[in-house]
Amino acid sequence: MSSAAVADGTRQRPTVIVGVGPVGADDVVAVARGGAEVTLGDDALSAIAQTRTHIESLAARPDPVYGVSTGFGALATRHIPEHLRTELQRSLIRSHAAGTGDVVEPEVVRAMMLLRLSTLATGRTGIRPETATAYAALLSSGLVPVVHEYGSLGCSGDLAPLAHVALTLTGEGVVATPDGRIIPTAEAFAEFGLHPVTLAEKEGLALINGTDGMLGMLLLALADLDNLFAVADISAAMSVEGLLGTDKVFADDLQRLRPQPGQAAAAANMRAVLADSQIVASHAGPEDTRVQDAYSLRCAPQVAGAGRDTAAHARMVAENELASAIDNPVVTLSGEVVSNGNFHGAPVAYVLDFLAIAIADLASISERRTDRFLDRSRNHGLPPFLADDPGVDSGLMIAQYTQAAIVSELKRLAVPASVDSIPSSAMQEDHVSMGWSAGRKLRRAVDGLARVLAIEVLTAGRGVQMRAPLRPSPASAAVIETLRSAGVDGVGPDRFLAPEIERAVGAVVSGDVRAAVESVVGRLQ
Repeated sequence: MSSAAVADGTRQRPTVIVGVGPVGADDVVAVARGGAEVTLGDDALSAIAQTRTHIESLAARPDPVYGVSTGFGALATRHIPEHLRTELQRSLIRSHAAGTGDVVEPEVVRAMMLLRLSTLATGRTGIRPETATAYAALLSSGLVPVVHEYGSLGCSGDLAPLAHVALTLTGEGVVATPDGRIIPTAEAFAEFGLHPVTLAEKEGLALINGTDGMLGMLLLALADLDNLFAVADISAAMSVEGLLGTDKVFADDLQRLRPQPGQAAAAANMRAVLADSQIVASHAGPEDTRVQDAYSLRCAPQVAGAGRDTAAHARMVAENELASAIDNPVVTLSGEVVSNGNFHGAPVAYVLDFLAIAIADLASISERRTDRFLDRSRNHGLPPFLADDPGVDSGLMIAQYTQAAIVSELKRLAVPASVDSIPSSAMQEDHVSMGWSAGRKLRRAVDGLARVLAIEVLTAGRGVQMRAPLRPSPASAAVIETLRSAGVDGVGPDRFLAPEIERAVGAVVSGDVRAAVESVVGRLQ
């Protein structure tokens, strides 16, 4: 990714240059969330132009070539004469733009578009250079095609979502403007200086055959989870501290007896957060008769670490998919146009589901720690529900209810989508991945995890403060101060709690909680 500067020294939006090689995960996030502009590299334009000559040669032949001079899917047996091929492309896009339901988030659509453009840039799809350039211009304009939640079976790729984008490219459909208006595409193109594209042979398929939607959601989720896994270690450590748990079980030599890399990283983070805590030191001597902490405290690195290792596997799958050129048919290096099954979303669908399972378990163990804080029989001397005046005040009683409701939802979201398949296209497409559905529920799961962890951070922060005059660790103190600065007041009489929970969620999602800890202990793993 590069960044340009204008003559007066101010900076333009960053620019991602899409070449023949894969874009990076950071590029996807920069375009999806950061509004980075996009341009095609000279190598990509050259590869696209070279491959297009093969398509035009095949289009001129009298014998049918799938995707070039035939119908599609179960209708591939019909040879389409040259004078109907423009109409063929238009009909393909119109008919496949059949989504319904809620509008998909702009960041998902922008990620999907960049990934489709990256495949176009490989030169393996047969698209024309002017069509690929127009696609990049649409992405850079800030206009976002309106894509609907339902419609993709994850095979042949994310057909309906990508078709809604392709429909926009042709000047039809509706788009969202940067200021949030939903207007007809033709009106938006006139306002933003864009021009519709008339698609030629093979281009319709090239624009809609890919795993780009599900891959985009995977990459965005992995970016979010990189932060949330660190927050999970922070919240667990603060709970161990506030519940008078021991840090001895997180020792490095114990972790090395089970060399799971995620577990080692989580334990190291927890040791860092708990370092120099007066609260931990106050019960570390022989007078403490407790032999073991509850599993939700003692096994925190094992659960969070397993989630990390799951994400590492998912990241490997995502990197392989980023390096892929997915289309059907595809143009080989020798110039042949060959049908294939690379559009099937199974590799991505599986890890999307796997992450939802890991998230549900991580949220579940977090909720159990919160519940311990609120139960006077298990919180080692704290008031029930961490209330200021128990009986008059309810404290954080219902915050745990909220956590429990989310965790219950996360367990339902952990049911795999990829084990389902419904045949389509007159049994031609008789096994599908449901990867798009896996991605949609993973996004909801990531949001739920952030909220569960935020409530644990809020609860643990209050519990730690109630151990005064003992001082918490410097890292925990930094988190408590960050929450206070965000408007989460901590100990005190009951007050309207929902806004404080939202502020805590904001501090978690923005990275402020992690940054507070890292300002004290350095970079977390």
